[in-house]
Amino acid sequence: MNDQVKMTHDRQRGSFSGRIGYVLAVAGSAVGLGNIWRFPYLAAKYGGGIFLLIYIFLTATIGYVLIMSETSIGRMTRKSPVGAFEAFGKGKANKVGGWLNAVIPMLIVPYYSTIGGWVVKYLVEYIRGDVQVLAQDGYFGDFISDSWQAEFWFIIFAILIFAIILGGVENGVERMSKIMMPVLVVLAVVVTVYSVTRPGALEGVKYFLIPDFSHFSWMTVVAAMGQMFYSLSIAMGILYTYGSYTRKEMDLEKSTTQVEIFDTAIAILAGLMIIPAVFAFSGGDASNLQAGPSLMFITLPKVFASMGIGTVAGILFFVLVLLAALTSAVSLMETSVSTFMDELHWSRRKSCFLMAVIMLVLGTASSMGYGLLDFIKIFGMSFLDFFDFMTNSVMMPLAALATCILVTKVIGFDKIIKEIESSSAFKRKKLYVFCIKYLAPVCLIIILLSSIANVLGIISM
Repeated sequence: MNDQVKMTHDRQRGSFSGRIGYVLAVAGSAVGLGNIWRFPYLAAKYGGGIFLLIYIFLTATIGYVLIMSETSIGRMTRKSPVGAFEAFGKGKANKVGGWLNAVIPMLIVPYYSTIGGWVVKYLVEYIRGDVQVLAQDGYFGDFISDSWQAEFWFIIFAILIFAIILGGVENGVERMSKIMMPVLVVLAVVVTVYSVTRPGALEGVKYFLIPDFSHFSWMTVVAAMGQMFYSLSIAMGILYTYGSYTRKEMDLEKSTTQVEIFDTAIAILAGLMIIPAVFAFSGGDASNLQAGPSLMFITLPKVFASMGIGTVAGILFFVLVLLAALTSAVSLMETSVSTFMDELHWSRRKSCFLMAVIMLVLGTASSMGYGLLDFIKIFGMSFLDFFDFMTNSVMMPLAALATCILVTKVIGFDKIIKEIESSSAFKRKKLYVFCIKYLAPVCLIIILLSSIANVLGIISM
């Protein structure tokens, strides 16, 4: 690429205006559906307080080093994942590692947008006042099996994402994050206060916040590890891309610490929103929390329907979930668009168009996977479940392993440390080296093998 083209390309890529914009954008990508429904049901399933304690420990160690690695490499190279890996050598291993990180968001955002469409649908229904209708036993199943309705709401959500992405980094992604994230936090606090003050909710609060070591098992650790990767936007190419948009003077360590705190705080708020409410609704029966993904669309509407202000509670909750889903989806989309801009040297508009085509094809398969395309199963899974399994359980651990190998075997610690220390003190330097060299690879291999063994029916998670 000649200098003229490179300068034009760099201008098109854009950058964050400062640390606040970056932190809110990364926090926005981290705070998504994984925090709102996945975290509470996993916490409930694997012992409440003990799961929370392990999650916080893993976030402060492995989560920290992987965020630091991906962001610093992105800033060092000014490239999205493919270019970032290839900047240190054109070998096959670097190529595979780069594309693995780049392809993951392209596969996640279509099915994620299908779920985002479900959220929009439920929000609209709560605004219409259909509280009791949404609480009916067969409502959710009937809705997702109605392919054309599911497709319509998927497209509505996708249009919202593209409208933000076309605005660019500072005017689109950053501006959205600066508005949406504070609103999301305020809504989360309001819903949490309401939830924990319900009669009988205190037992749920105790279960979630107080560690009970008798509930500890190895599967608790595995589940917490998996959630950490899912929740912190690690191994999705997002942090490479956002790192490439950051300015050289930005304090990486401070920014990463703020992202960790923000993400963990929202996860705790999500737990306090959902677990005490379900406890109160069920008379202290924790089994109602085991609903998994359906917790948000089946169990919670029943909780809202039992409240005196179910309409207001439903609207507040689904506005919150929509904001969380949008911020994460935008991050995934931005990473995909950035990869096309970098690798194909296309404009933002043209890159968005290509991603729109991918989105439409894979998203339609996901949204119709419970209706018209229900007869197609991959390893016994619908399209949405298969994409979720492949990205979260197989590709993301492999992508994170590729990052560990890139740092330890190709770049070397000295260059990473130099990059970080160029803008800030590196207080957790020893922790960083130990975790990325030993702890992270071991944990990643455990997550990968456990997930595959679970799908094959060897173990039950």
